[in-house]
Amino acid sequence: MVQYIARLDTAFAALSDPTRRGVLEQLGHADASITDLADRFHMTLTGMKKHVGLLEQAGLVTTEKVGRVRTCRLGRRRLEEEAAWIERHRQLRAARFDALDAIVEELKQKEAADEQTSG
Repeated sequence: MVQYIARLDTAFAALSDPTRRGVLEQLGHADASITDLADRFHMTLTGMKKHVGLLEQAGLVTTEKVGRVRTCRLGRRRLEEEAAWIERHRQLRAARFDALDAIVEELKQKEAADEQTSG
């Protein structure tokens, strides 16, 4: 359970930044070097290396160094656990809103009935 939570925390932390989400989107189209990614996002190499490092820790990106070029590609993780977590919480919230809707409807009906008996 602790490993599961740690994986979720790492993945959501990696996905929390718009630049990192943009990197994943870019790598979804084609592999790219860190230099190419830094240029595309108008960042320093050091800054992009940090972003890629966090994505790598989350298993969302892999890198391979050939000579002086480090190439990035999408990792093997497909975010199934994260999607399942989101879906469970979406269903929980939907159930709570459905229950709230039922209470509101019940109160409206009671109010309408009270108006008829007092009017």
